[in-house]
Amino acid sequence: MKTKLLFGCSANQGRSPTAEALFKDHPRYEARSAGTENGARIKVTAGHLGWADLIFCMEKKHADRLRDNFPEEITGKPLITLRIPDDYRFMDPELIELLRAELGAHGEL
Repeated sequence: MKTKLLFGCSANQGRSPTAEALFKDHPRYEARSAGTENGARIKVTAGHLGWADLIFCMEKKHADRLRDNFPEEITGKPLITLRIPDDYRFMDPELIELLRAELGAHGEL
């Protein structure tokens, strides 16, 4: 069974969809992404959090929003902040390099 990874950022346009794309067709992981803002392309729901085995947020504010809005859904689940600022576009090579480094530090990728 694959480990389910959820990636969260603000608008679900650059960082989290890029992280999700890194795991497309991965043999050990399945990934999804969502945003914490009201205008997000895909807004995070309780269903996303219930599905996930591991939750990665790009910034502390995203993790704080999940804790505030979904306390029961994230109880007992690893919630990891990657500290990646909103300075990148979807599939930006610098973003991919940064994601690989940060995820590698957490034992993923």
